[in-house]
Amino acid sequence: MRKYLITPFLMASMLCIGLSAAAQQQKQLMPPALTADGFKLVWAEEFNGNGAPDPANWTYELGFERNEEFQWYQRENAKCENGKLILEAKREKKTNPNFKEGSNDWKKNRKEADYTSASIKTQGLQSWLYGRFVMRGKIDIGDGIWPAWWTLGIKGSWPATGEIDMMEYYRKKLLANIAFMGADRKDSWFSTEKNIDSLGGQAWADQFHIWRMDWDENSIALYVDNQLLNKVPLDKLANQNGTNINPFKQPHYMLLDLAIGGKQGGDPSKTSFPARFEVDYVRVYQNNKLKN
Repeated sequence: MRKYLITPFLMASMLCIGLSAAAQQQKQLMPPALTADGFKLVWAEEFNGNGAPDPANWTYELGFERNEEFQWYQRENAKCENGKLILEAKREKKTNPNFKEGSNDWKKNRKEADYTSASIKTQGLQSWLYGRFVMRGKIDIGDGIWPAWWTLGIKGSWPATGEIDMMEYYRKKLLANIAFMGADRKDSWFSTEKNIDSLGGQAWADQFHIWRMDWDENSIALYVDNQLLNKVPLDKLANQNGTNINPFKQPHYMLLDLAIGGKQGGDPSKTSFPARFEVDYVRVYQNNKLKN
């Protein structure tokens, strides 16, 4: 090994280089300058209060909702504390008041739920047409855990409403999805999957990250920590049900939920509970061309 004399000047230079590299890496993880290109903040939820989410912005999904998921959604599992929204999933029994013996409806043929959780939405309160949407959050990646930050159009029946999954996770996959009605009148998807281990696995999930959508009259682009995951031109997203309506040229409302199991979520039986989806903030920016 060749030896070098480290002078104070050289040491200071090396330190500056190290700090510069660290600063550059940190810069790459930061969201873009959100006020650039004429963008201005038009709505923000900072979750700075304590207790229930602000009723001016959020309502609740209740009971069994979709995808044959295991959880019973209830208000009690959503709370704000220490400047963050906490959606908490618990392993606990909940009697299904809609139970009917012999029913073919999955929402009615279960006597009880084995899990409770929370899902909140801005439906009927807040909606947006185009903009830059930003969420800083931390997700649980345990088996069977299925957190999501997503939107639905205010008009139509799903999938003709359009759906944008800005953040979705299950079965070791981080997803960025856009859905609309396909030619067979069923849901059609543009989806991107990123294996969570390729991002850093549990160490990555232990940290907060920034998810972002840039949505305008030309395209929808979905990012995590400034890494582009999925981008689709709007002209590929018109509903193929004879109407030719584009569900992404109408306002959408926002949802935040923490689902368990179901068709995609996986098996939670060996996972430790409670599980949490923590959200530091959600913000919407628009510019003069992107008005609600």
